[in-house]
Amino acid sequence: MTTSTPLTQDELKALVGQAALRYIVPGDIVGVGTGSTVNKFIDALATVKDQVRGAVSSSVASTERLRAIGIAVLDANEVEQLGVYIDGADEIDGQGHMVKGGGAALTREKIVAALARQFVCIADESKLVDTLGRFPLPVEVIPMATAHVARRFAALGGQATLRLKDGQPLVTDNGQHILDVTGLQITDPLALESEINQWPGVVTVGIFAHQKAQVCLLGTAQGVKTLNF
Repeated sequence: MTTSTPLTQDELKALVGQAALRYIVPGDIVGVGTGSTVNKFIDALATVKDQVRGAVSSSVASTERLRAIGIAVLDANEVEQLGVYIDGADEIDGQGHMVKGGGAALTREKIVAALARQFVCIADESKLVDTLGRFPLPVEVIPMATAHVARRFAALGGQATLRLKDGQPLVTDNGQHILDVTGLQITDPLALESEINQWPGVVTVGIFAHQKAQVCLLGTAQGVKTLNF
């Protein structure tokens, strides 16, 4: 009897990256997210780049990668609407609500998602959860509001930690800082996203409920599973 070796997380990411190509309409401008799973999608996109009119990217890193394979990257202000936005998630629940921002690109990701008719999330099955909140919730903040926002989270039972890089506060592509919040159980993602977005100094919270996924391509041991929300 032969037993097949389970696919690695990297191989699962490559599978869903490839599967996402079927959501691209030839001649479309594609919204492209950020992160290790999206990098696999960009690699797959290189094989059909002649069908793509261009891309709107959510980060400097993805922009560089897209240009390297010969895809024109447009400014979001030049585009009225995108057919599809393809991005990963740090967590996704059974309704298509997500936690995103582990790669520090959450604000631009939310802007590009808002331009798209359809959000296709690509993830491996470890990202699917019953309730959001196990992954630390990223929140992009204006630096002078960091302590105030941290206190607001403490009042909700969360613990906010300033994200560091090389011992210094990480600076996003927008010139801001990120708080990562642990200890939250996000049972009502829409309400919590709306509330946190009202706090002075918050640029974006990494709850994607208002800009949720319509489709999730989930890499599993049995292959790619398609979830529709």
